[in-house]
Amino acid sequence: MSTVMNIKVGEDEAEQRLDRWFRRKFPHISQGRVEKMCRKGEIRVDGGRVKAASHVTPGQTVRVPPIPDEADKERFKSSTYVSPADAKMMEAAVLYKDDHIIVLNKPAGLPSQGGSKQTRHVDGLSEALRYGYEDKPRLVHRLDKDTSGVLVMGRTQRAASILTAAMRHRETRKIYWAAVAGVPHPKMGTIKYGLVKAAGHGAKGEGEKMICIHLREVDSTPGAKRATTDYAVLSALATRTAWVALVPITGRTHQLRAHMAELGHPIIGDGKYGGSGQENMGDGWGAQLGGDVSKKLHLHARYLRIQHPVTEREMTFIAPLPEHMERTWDYMEWRAQDVLTDPFEDVE
Repeated sequence: MSTVMNIKVGEDEAEQRLDRWFRRKFPHISQGRVEKMCRKGEIRVDGGRVKAASHVTPGQTVRVPPIPDEADKERFKSSTYVSPADAKMMEAAVLYKDDHIIVLNKPAGLPSQGGSKQTRHVDGLSEALRYGYEDKPRLVHRLDKDTSGVLVMGRTQRAASILTAAMRHRETRKIYWAAVAGVPHPKMGTIKYGLVKAAGHGAKGEGEKMICIHLREVDSTPGAKRATTDYAVLSALATRTAWVALVPITGRTHQLRAHMAELGHPIIGDGKYGGSGQENMGDGWGAQLGGDVSKKLHLHARYLRIQHPVTEREMTFIAPLPEHMERTWDYMEWRAQDVLTDPFEDVE
């Protein structure tokens, strides 16, 4: 396609993320290319600049810049190829599937979605999870690259749209497990801070790092958003480290990691937020535990409760710990059977 097009979002197309709408129209265009075109202002909605994660609704008009024709699709075949080893890994990660959804235990170290310098990710590798369907399953939420655990995908556009809306309107229940430096006091509480992206980008900048600010500063800080996290200490090793359950009441970028670091208890292995240092400004304990404890991020999406997008049945999913966290739990003698699945449910 050598000219600009303006395409109206159809009445039969439910509200959905712009990048997903775009890639359904032009499947030979990579996720990274879509994000780049949004950043450059080449893709616009109703004349305005948008992000790839922005939502489009029926009736809106999307500006589509000149892109390769469908006839050039052969040049992009490699973007949909999944190696046998990756296909086996993705199939092994499936916790549950039916005609409408697939639930994965996402491996640590695998990004949910592509972007700059990210060519191997769940979204791309989900080509291996078609199971006879014409389209691959669709992401409805994301986990950080180094965070493992429950990740749900929609196998149809309708299922994906309903799940996306449920996630956005906080109609789901997510519980994360983490190992943190020191032991938070009190043993159960709520963390409330604003979050704003740090200045700078690239190799010498802060990149995606988020900074906590006081709630009274949110309204006067450009780009800041309120964020709330519930936490509960499930077990501890003296005052050295703790096993905590975390519930993100809001869903901000790096929310759990930034909140725990601001509390003075960074997540073990979190180099971006102080979880890899020998010293910790919180209670004096360093986050690098040594011994048999892995240096990888100790954050895992353990539990997810959703309403099925078609049957409306309430469903819960629990993801086993990744290998590096399982070794740490064994080392600390922490046992899953010793704690409540949802330690917050009986709290008034």
